[in-house]
Amino acid sequence: MKECGLALGGGAVLGAAHVGVLQAVEEIGVPVGFISGTSIGAFIAALYAFGKKAAEIGDIVIALDWLDVSGISLSQYGLLSNRKFGKIVIDLLGRKNIEDAALPLVIVSTDISTGCKVVFTRGDVASAVMASSCIPGLFRPVQYEEKLLVDGVLVENVPVASLRAIGAEKVICVDLLGKHLYREPQHIVGVLLNAFYSAIASATSVQLDSADLCITPDLSGFNLIDTSQIEDIIPQGYDAAISSLRAWKG
Repeated sequence: MKECGLALGGGAVLGAAHVGVLQAVEEIGVPVGFISGTSIGAFIAALYAFGKKAAEIGDIVIALDWLDVSGISLSQYGLLSNRKFGKIVIDLLGRKNIEDAALPLVIVSTDISTGCKVVFTRGDVASAVMASSCIPGLFRPVQYEEKLLVDGVLVENVPVASLRAIGAEKVICVDLLGKHLYREPQHIVGVLLNAFYSAIASATSVQLDSADLCITPDLSGFNLIDTSQIEDIIPQGYDAAISSLRAWKG
């Protein structure tokens, strides 16, 4: 089998399912030669691109408190700052540039001033992950090279096209929202996340059309923000991936 590209989509805490997908990829021996990510997918893609295996990423994700990566910000642009998320990336990987990764890595963000897609294939990986996971309205935009950057899900939630652009001929993608059910939010963060992700769900389906295989874990029993669910979400990603990959690989 030729090397494949792996595109990891956004979905807040549901991103733990990506760990299960990576476990299945490693078990079956799918040759991943490229990887891309948007939002929480960018975080996990970056870790994998720099050589961390699924088991180690799982330990990292389980220990990661989604709200603890945020600090209160008095900015007019958002309620919180995700600077701590960038610090976590630096603590885990060191100060690295995307082009230093063992696997070609693509991270997608959005220029909130223009609405245009910003594709990171070079530059500071921590800044790129921060920008890609910066939910507008909730987090303060990331200022990078005179741009105000926010979450890439606005322009490419599952970054299949961005992966093909760097040479991936075969693309496996992971859609976290395809089988997600929205529930009554309990606080302002829940309101913002529900509104944000429900708005981009229909656009995501178009992005999946050009993938060779789309893995869509059943995450209907989980919400977007409760980190206590993480250990239960990971096996959902594995179960969806192992059957899909076996059938696809033949």
